[in-house]
Amino acid sequence: MTSPDDNATASETLFRTFAEQWLACVKQANQVTQQACGRLEGSADPRAWRRQWFDALSGGTDAYLRSPPFLRMMKAHIDALIQLKQSERHGAANSPSDAATASALATLSKRIAEVETTLRSRLEQLEQRVAALENAPQPATGEDAGWERFLDVLRVRRSAAESMMGVTPHEVVYTEGTLRLLRYKTPSVRFAEPILICFALVNRPYIMDLQAERSVVRQLLARGFDVYLIDWGIPAPADHSLRLEDYVGRLLRNVVEFVCHYAQAAQLNLLGYCMGGTMAVMYTALYPARVRNLILMAAPIDFGGEQGLLNLWARAENFDVDKLIDAYGNCPGEFLQYCFQLMKPVQNFAEKYLTFCDKLDDEAFLENFFALERWASDCIPVAGETFREYVKSLYQQNRLIQGRMSLGGAPIRLDAITCPLLILVAEHDHLVPPSSTLALETHVRSRDVQSMSLSVGHIGLAVSSKAQRDLWPRAAEWIAAHSTAITFPETLP
Repeated sequence: MTSPDDNATASETLFRTFAEQWLACVKQANQVTQQACGRLEGSADPRAWRRQWFDALSGGTDAYLRSPPFLRMMKAHIDALIQLKQSERHGAANSPSDAATASALATLSKRIAEVETTLRSRLEQLEQRVAALENAPQPATGEDAGWERFLDVLRVRRSAAESMMGVTPHEVVYTEGTLRLLRYKTPSVRFAEPILICFALVNRPYIMDLQAERSVVRQLLARGFDVYLIDWGIPAPADHSLRLEDYVGRLLRNVVEFVCHYAQAAQLNLLGYCMGGTMAVMYTALYPARVRNLILMAAPIDFGGEQGLLNLWARAENFDVDKLIDAYGNCPGEFLQYCFQLMKPVQNFAEKYLTFCDKLDDEAFLENFFALERWASDCIPVAGETFREYVKSLYQQNRLIQGRMSLGGAPIRLDAITCPLLILVAEHDHLVPPSSTLALETHVRSRDVQSMSLSVGHIGLAVSSKAQRDLWPRAAEWIAAHSTAITFPETLP
């Protein structure tokens, strides 16, 4: 028989069992990896050997994550989460089935501990093999501390999340519901059109201003733009009924009208990242007169094909989004976080740890590492009806690119977009394949379309040193060249 506290944490405990699937992926791919990399045991370049070992392991893992056995296991696990939540919502406490649930959770907790122990052992063995190749002894101290420090990062929760809104000074100039509009402080602007950043509803938007030297916001400010960013906030249970038409046709539209009035501008530059880019495209198609330039960062537009794992996992036969939202109301942030981490288990739970141990004395690396881990762990829920609609209309039916999408009865016609368009894609994006974003080019009537790509991942498009050095100066210059320059710098209020 469980206590109220046991019931309150049951869902969170079950979420953690995705760790078992990470281990299953490693085991499934390990034999293939050993066969592929066994001949490298005597390599004189241990780092190259480790790189090839991880590449082979990642390839084998990706194949397993696409296999029917894994898809069946994933669906069964999600169904179990739904059933547990349904029993909680129906107040089935202190029932016979409740005792069975408690027993099952105890077993799962034990298996999770075994997973952690096994994973640590595997990683330590790999470190020893790499060290042996380097003809260097293992450090006598620091490994346990490094491992515990790493685990502490992974256990970060949303405490003090409101204070983590980036490093650049800003003020909140508009609120509506949970939404806050941030305007970044700058002494002057050199362009009439401000830039509005529309981030995704998943995770928090301060990834655009994570650190002083890794800040898209600061790149845009330095070029002379008046910069605003939407923080959608954390939807409450009562917000479960919010739909895409509420976010795009009401909230985003109200923000655009406010920014244009506040900046005394007839138009603005709209920059959308990931899901925020999809929403920015929808807004621009509905209200093209307000957008001077549309800038997209890794924005999913064409949801067809199976190049991205999410496209496969979100299929109707693999994922019953109706049952999930009917049970939970809002889509839990922890569910999304674990799904994202599961897409790259080798990188997230092996390679990242070894790199961390390699650089325990690199203060700059550690500062960036902890900042990024803090952001990745700052997961938030998504309004239930919005998540339902996004999965069914886009991932499962691909309505946007097919011209069959509508919001509040208004059709989304991509050929209504005629403004200059800048598309930024990450060549190693595992969440949004570059082809998904680039597909927009052939569906708009914009005469001025430019695309820029970079050899980074989805998040690297914003925070990597390569992006800050090679991409954003060019992107900011493109936006400047397509904006209205102010002859003399205008002092801002």
